[in-house]
Amino acid sequence: MTDLDEFREQKDDYFREDGPLTPAQREAFPGLRYYPENEALVLRVTPEVFPDPEVIEMQTSTGHLAMYSRWATIAFEINAKPVSLTVYRDTMLGDLFLPFQDANAGGDTYGAGRYLDVHFLDDGRLLVDFNYAYNPYCAYNDGWSCPIPPAENHLNVAIEAGEMTWEGSH
Repeated sequence: MTDLDEFREQKDDYFREDGPLTPAQREAFPGLRYYPENEALVLRVTPEVFPDPEVIEMQTSTGHLAMYSRWATIAFEINAKPVSLTVYRDTMLGDLFLPFQDANAGGDTYGAGRYLDVHFLDDGRLLVDFNYAYNPYCAYNDGWSCPIPPAENHLNVAIEAGEMTWEGSH
């Protein structure tokens, strides 16, 4: 079993026991759907940090606002097409946050977009592993408030990695 397989199994267990699902959803939960692991979408990228990161208000699924700092951009290729995304930083905790919407949104993936937690590598680059892309909790239950990926992070290419939609989504 790979680290990714173990991660996915643990996530399914969490959704069955606690997680964002309603009790009725939990009873019929078959497990999340995922794209097969895609090594081509495990990226090590150099962030282009903004010299003076601005704090922005990111709209949420419930109409509230979440505060994030526009921290850096990352550039890479998907199927030989150059793309870039903005990486945000939580203003309270400092964690890096990458909300995005790809060309599969509303079909194979959640319509409002997905999230990815990115991590620093020892050499200053970032590990961007789209195999760990996940749906926000509001994809499963309207009781959650989730930041909506800003327009600058809408991609016209498909990211065929990570979590997909499932039958129980609303």
